[in-house]
Amino acid sequence: MNDSEDPNDEVQYHLEVGPEDLADAVLLPGNPERVDKVTALWDDHEEKAYHREYRTATGNYDGTPISVTSTGIGSPSAAIAVEELARVGADTFIRVGSCGAIQPEMDVGDLVITSGAVRQEGTSKEYVREDYPAVADHEVVSALVAAAERLGYDYHVGLTMSADSFYAGQGRPGFEGFRAAGSDSLVEELREANVKNIEMEAAALLTIANVYGLRAGAVCSVYANRVTGEFRTEGESRAAETASLAVHLLAKMDAVKRDAGVDRWHAGLSLD
Repeated sequence: MNDSEDPNDEVQYHLEVGPEDLADAVLLPGNPERVDKVTALWDDHEEKAYHREYRTATGNYDGTPISVTSTGIGSPSAAIAVEELARVGADTFIRVGSCGAIQPEMDVGDLVITSGAVRQEGTSKEYVREDYPAVADHEVVSALVAAAERLGYDYHVGLTMSADSFYAGQGRPGFEGFRAAGSDSLVEELREANVKNIEMEAAALLTIANVYGLRAGAVCSVYANRVTGEFRTEGESRAAETASLAVHLLAKMDAVKRDAGVDRWHAGLSLD
């Protein structure tokens, strides 16, 4: 293997980052252009790398070190990001994205905090058997809920479905009206099963993080409601701010755990 492709090199092949470039916690938007919208909320930041779809910056939010790396679209590229970020020391990951809601009471601009995910994508199946659950870390979920509450943002907590395609895999018509098998009933079946939203990365992120013993979660802004037909690109900065504050709260949780001599944060421990 060429040294430049060695996954054990400090500077990673795809992301072009090393251990000195990152904080322990990394936000994961899809679009590289979202990095600017995320870092605009921080105290300070410095761009560390930009290669392919992967753009990385590191700074501080309310005094807490924090990083952001864009992953591009879909689980394969998100998995590469998690693999390489973990190799250089990151241990906490929060996806910051957009999604389609599939429950009628959810409004465009609301946030969806993922507690677990339906693994309709294929990347996670290359890591572990299909009946292995994609579950968000409870500390990350708690921090995201606390952040949304403190910021006063409307949010929902529940299950996310992650697909591998934007069109056929999410029940949308393809080119010239093509309909994939089962697509006509997909959204309704998921809605009846109390799934909250559809996107393309959370299931792989959560699965891989659990396999490796890392912390991960996801918060997405609702851009469309697939039941009501409403669509607007709204709430992007709310998801980024909620995730950034969650990283700050997780740092406080970690400090409380150290002081209490426990391994996991729980509701009996205060953050104040």
